[in-house]
Amino acid sequence: MDRPFFKKIRKRVFSTRFLITIGFTAFLLIGIMSTNTWAKGLGTKHYSPIATVFAYLGSNMFVFLFLSLSLGYPLGKITIKGVNLGATAGTLIVGIALSLTAFMAFGITYSAPGLVSTIFLLMFMYAIGIKVGPQFFSGIARGGMDFVVIGLIVAISNFLICFIGAKLVNMAPGYGAGIISGSYTITAVMGVAQSAVASGAVTLPQGMTANTVGANLAAGYAISYVLSSIFTILVIKYLPVVCGIDPVQAGRDAEASFGAGQGEEALPGTFGSSMEGVSPMDIRAYKVEHQELVGQSIEDLFHKNPHAAVYKVLRDDKLIDASDNPKLKMGDIIGVRGFYAGLISEGEKTLGTEVDEPRVRNVMIEVADVHVGKTKYAGKTVEHLGRQIGFGLYVKALFRQGHPIPHLPKTIIEVGDVIRLAGPEWCVNMAAKKFGGRPILESAITETTYLAIAMVLGYLVGHFSVTLGGIPFALGTSAGCMVAGILFSWWRTRNPAFGGPMSEGARSFMQDIGLNLFIGVLAANVGPKILQSFQGTVVIWITVFGLLGALVPPILAWIYGLYFRKMNPAILQGAVAGARNHTPSMKAAQEICQSDIPAVGYPVPYAITSALVLILGYLTMVLS
Repeated sequence: MDRPFFKKIRKRVFSTRFLITIGFTAFLLIGIMSTNTWAKGLGTKHYSPIATVFAYLGSNMFVFLFLSLSLGYPLGKITIKGVNLGATAGTLIVGIALSLTAFMAFGITYSAPGLVSTIFLLMFMYAIGIKVGPQFFSGIARGGMDFVVIGLIVAISNFLICFIGAKLVNMAPGYGAGIISGSYTITAVMGVAQSAVASGAVTLPQGMTANTVGANLAAGYAISYVLSSIFTILVIKYLPVVCGIDPVQAGRDAEASFGAGQGEEALPGTFGSSMEGVSPMDIRAYKVEHQELVGQSIEDLFHKNPHAAVYKVLRDDKLIDASDNPKLKMGDIIGVRGFYAGLISEGEKTLGTEVDEPRVRNVMIEVADVHVGKTKYAGKTVEHLGRQIGFGLYVKALFRQGHPIPHLPKTIIEVGDVIRLAGPEWCVNMAAKKFGGRPILESAITETTYLAIAMVLGYLVGHFSVTLGGIPFALGTSAGCMVAGILFSWWRTRNPAFGGPMSEGARSFMQDIGLNLFIGVLAANVGPKILQSFQGTVVIWITVFGLLGALVPPILAWIYGLYFRKMNPAILQGAVAGARNHTPSMKAAQEICQSDIPAVGYPVPYAITSALVLILGYLTMVLS
């Protein structure tokens, strides 16, 4: 028996977070069971303590939904051999288990309000649009076409496998879209598929209800999601090894072409994002003793040596700030910020004697995120921008679509990127102005006005339909809200006066809570019907098409990138993971490459496929 393996499972299952959640839930249930008057007041035929619990949940959907989340989140975080279900799948499993138990054991049928599902789904779709918007139209013309093609290969081949497969074996409406949703691990496909049913774009067979379609969606999703989550990580992680490529060397080669050096940073707008942390830079004081420095301005010195910047000048006991761009005189004492090793080895050789003068070293360093909003800087490298506008600043991190990517010297900047800068306040503000953005500190901006406007416009646009071949096609309200998010995000990155980017913390919360409450409502409504969806050979076909839809498309994209385009394998792994919309696979690629470099290829395919897969999922439902 593998005792360390079981010990690891026990450690995961009995973690403090999980035990606290179970304890809170038990306390809640004991409180509910302590009285039977609730059950009697509900008119239920069952008065046992357990029946009382399920009857109470049926009449209080608020408790049901958040109980599903409170148990689903820790369930989804349990990791075995590096694989976990994730919060969404965990919430779905818990919600279906509660709903199914209530029906089978006590004859209680749950019904969650459809309006709740609609509101939270649209919030989720808007948050996704905000995330992918800046890069949706950016980066394609500058060597990004390979990334776009990889996204198209994965999305279209997944659609063909799942849709044609479901048609060939005559699966009922809902299964095809559910398999796409699960095999692609994009839960929102279920939302757009349900929108197609609700809008009348789908004509259901006689005797089939929307809830039955929802159950088919959930069944197709659940099985293919679990299989896809496990095997996609393994396939993408070990693709280089199977092809005889050393992934570590591939990572090193890619880093060599970009530069070097990296560390983990908090996401924009979240706690810790404005902390300086450990910096390789320092401020030291030197006396100007070399004649070649005399008469040169602070700005001239920076352009000659962009790895160091003069912050303050002490002359005749008077402090002069670098923002005044003074010219140096013999005997001035200057405060210089640069890389610590360089200041030690070169400072006295190029500047003069190092002195103990705290007044020129007393500079407040601010850390802020700056959004790139001007297209004139897109396509430039970090190194180029550092020489052009980086006076006195140190790049701590670089984010694209909420994901950190390596901020190496040769990394290409795109519109919509967020650059974390450390330096004096005036330097940060100067850079932000040039980028067309504004400094973003830890923030709690509500975004209510933009959210409300985008949701209204997206909902209205989603209702317009066009009839082709007798079939009504509409964008759908959920996809409409995502498009609104994309357009609002794209517009605001180019017009920072209208608010600039949304805080990543606020956007991430909206995405997370919107998706998982939508899943909770779905679980409540389809629980009793999901058993009907597993009859006959349907489980086998879901497994077959789910695995094929999850694994064949990444392999096809890998073949295209490696053998036809000769892409670096480490970056290609990230691109394939992005095209699969699968962040855990990108993390696995970083692990086997021992490098952050796979993140470079992730964002563009992710942005393309996030929208395309929803459209294909909608078409699958309409054409089913």
